Amino acid sequence: MSTPTRSARSLPLLPQTIAIVVAVALWWMVTTVVAGPDSLVREFAPQYVGPAIVDLFARGVLLPDMLASLWRLLVGLLIAATLGIPLGLLIGLNPIVEQATMPVMQFLRMISPLSWAPIAVALFGIGHQPVFFLIAAAAIWPIVINTAAGVHAIDPGHLMVARSFGATRVEQLTTVVLPSIRSQVQTGLRVGLGIAWVVLVPAEMLGVRSGLGYQILNARDQLAYDQVMAVIVVIGFLGFWLDWAARHLLRERRTPIRMEDTDTHQPV
Repeated sequence: MSTPTRSARSLPLLPQTIAIVVAVALWWMVTTVVAGPDSLVREFAPQYVGPAIVDLFARGVLLPDMLASLWRLLVGLLIAATLGIPLGLLIGLNPIVEQATMPVMQFLRMISPLSWAPIAVALFGIGHQPVFFLIAAAAIWPIVINTAAGVHAIDPGHLMVARSFGATRVEQLTTVVLPSIRSQVQTGLRVGLGIAWVVLVPAEMLGVRSGLGYQILNARDQLAYDQVMAVIVVIGFLGFWLDWAARHLLRERRTPIRMEDTDTHQPV
């Protein structure tokens, strides 16, 4: 009986492997077979990517840039979470605030984060700060929306029971609201992570002297197109594993709320 279980678990690996092989084969065919002998497209062929990555690592370039990009991503996400979760709670818990802020929030979240780049540079200058700002501007809206949606999904009966036991607003927040919205907040963080990673690379083209976005511009200026493609592959690889880590670390598990947890001031 254990053999079918093991087969079922290993089965998804086969189509995934086939899909990767087919994608690389198409990439090789377009850049090596279809492209003309003098075409610039040949510089982006997959057979040049591996040696270019090894060369970037050997020159001590790629690893510092990867760490710089991940650090900026982490700081930007922390800013977005610090602002977005309380704002989502305020919107979800207060209908008046929700009605008042909805038009402005819908207007702002439909603006591309990269549209703020000139303003970010004007306000913060050249350096890390505008990158932090753009990442936070990209990631904050999924966090706000998912947090508010989680508050709306709370069973009103849970809050009523907590109030009947004399729980204060802070106790209602910590014992009922926050445990109930955990999965929605995790979803918002994961979506925000994906959007922030996409915005990070162009944001690093705003004058910083490190990071994967900067390295793409640097390789392009040197006409090292194999290195450009190598950095693009590294960006996709890191993005894949960041999303994988978010799926497993921010696992969407609902914690059942027990009514005795809200019994903070039960009369004797």
